[in-house]
Amino acid sequence: MAKHPDSFFIQRTISRPVGISGVGIHSGADVHLELHPAPPDAGICFRRVDCGIEIQALSNHVSSLELATTLGKDDVQISTVEHLMAAVAMCGVDNLFVDLDGPEVPILDGSALPYCRLLAAAGFRRQDALRKIMAITSPIEVDKGDGRAIRLSPYPGLRVTYGIDYGDFEPIGHQTIDVEVKPVSFERDLAPARTFGLLRDVERMHEAGLGLGGNENNCIVYDDQGPINTQLRFDDEPVRHKALDALGDLALTGSPIWGHLEVERGGHALHFSMLEALEDNRDCWTWMGGETTPLRQPVIQRAPLRIAASGLQ
Repeated sequence: MAKHPDSFFIQRTISRPVGISGVGIHSGADVHLELHPAPPDAGICFRRVDCGIEIQALSNHVSSLELATTLGKDDVQISTVEHLMAAVAMCGVDNLFVDLDGPEVPILDGSALPYCRLLAAAGFRRQDALRKIMAITSPIEVDKGDGRAIRLSPYPGLRVTYGIDYGDFEPIGHQTIDVEVKPVSFERDLAPARTFGLLRDVERMHEAGLGLGGNENNCIVYDDQGPINTQLRFDDEPVRHKALDALGDLALTGSPIWGHLEVERGGHALHFSMLEALEDNRDCWTWMGGETTPLRQPVIQRAPLRIAASGLQ
């Protein structure tokens, strides 16, 4: 085993295979998912066992940001990866095979908590390889000029400050959260927060072939009076879920990040713009820990992406 004074810098995988089945919230397809241990430096690799396609969970494979983050290769898609990716990253798993027999990661209860529990049931195993951390050394900011902005600045660990603004829609309105993100705080404060949407958007989503698997057990639906199908787990559950999504999207760098992430009026498209900014501003971050061997670099796909402005979040 490679030696390092801090075990945090040692790569991990899971100890044994585990599986779970569920519906894809957008496709409506029933999907079986299995997690398998992977060798050192393998990263997170999605494998469509129904068609034999493997897709690395890296930003260069992002093919769509339409109401979810979708990876694609050779016309094969794996949608809604963000909740699983957040759980994998926050549980400190570096190497993992994710096998699916369908086009979308199961939504389960709409949060990342079931995936945290699935990973815990699998157990964790250290590997004979050292982890590297992407440490932010200078601020990087993307300001869209319409109130949407995202920023990463130096921080000794990971911190997320997130704000959303639903204007005159009083049941949500303006919400903010600030969390020092560690495994315990993630599972307590962010992982349980569920996907949400507005009742007025449901018909439009269905017409677009999206949200077909949504039901009262896997998302929060709001009308003008508030949630109509469930009790909230947090008074500010929507903004907590947005912060969860951001962590899952930024995991597509292929490595943990140390920095302070600040987002206002964010979504998958804005999160992806930070992945692009990290690629374009390599002088604003450095690798920490491990040896000097190359790590998977974030390579950004510049092709047009499908992006939607509203719907299930």
